[in-house]
Amino acid sequence: MPQHPALSPGRAALVTGAASGLGLAAARAFAGLGMNVWLADLPGEALEAARAEVAALAAVEVRAVPTDVGSREAVAALREAMLAQGGPPAVLMLNAGIEGGGTLFSDLDLWHRILDTNLWGVVNGIGAFVPGMIEAGRPGAVIVTGSKQGITTPPGNTPYNVSKAGVKVITEALAHDLRGRAGCPVSAHLFIPGFVYTGLTRARGVAEKPEGAWTPEETIAFLLERLDDFYILCPDNETTRAQDERRIAWAAGDIIENRPALSRWHPDHAEAFGRHMEG
Repeated sequence: MPQHPALSPGRAALVTGAASGLGLAAARAFAGLGMNVWLADLPGEALEAARAEVAALAAVEVRAVPTDVGSREAVAALREAMLAQGGPPAVLMLNAGIEGGGTLFSDLDLWHRILDTNLWGVVNGIGAFVPGMIEAGRPGAVIVTGSKQGITTPPGNTPYNVSKAGVKVITEALAHDLRGRAGCPVSAHLFIPGFVYTGLTRARGVAEKPEGAWTPEETIAFLLERLDDFYILCPDNETTRAQDERRIAWAAGDIIENRPALSRWHPDHAEAFGRHMEG
């Protein structure tokens, strides 16, 4: 499959949430393609260590900019720093995210913390960078990290689910807008990872990679291979695409069939869901 034209040596890739996990794996991959890389994450040793690691991989420019993506002012400052060094990014990967372990009735501070990073981080990033990418008139790609939980919205972890459901809607709207602009060479992509062993997984007390999980590197390789798609739905070592498709179809069917909310987890529908998953 031909490589997306935005993935060109000498052009710039900006990755948020770049200090670890999928963001760091993406930054390494972009550097390996000969792209100059900007890493944005919260300030700290992890960000500087990530910069050093990526810089050691290839003879490209690598910059780390401490950034709270939930702050419009901080993201605007990041944009100005990039513009001062040559222009908008060719690849904008809005990946920063936290899980937080929240529930429906978590305190509002936790809700704000998760939504500020996961949802407003995407809104701020699109608003700050995409107009310049469009105006530049060169091939570009906006990659937004979503989640299967933002599509099937399982019980629990409600603030995270809400944030990722919002990310899906925003990225779909962006893709629609971009394709409606005559001759616009910038595309949008919703990156939907599967089970990936990252810092979020370790934060839940999982010390070693489970057999069912993919590594961040495997997941990013899958992303780059499918950058012609909008919905980049990733499998893993325990879930196939066919299983994901059936789960997504069942979730949509709750509305069509007027089943109870989240019927996949409703005891009266367990048998029917089991049959559905068997195909």
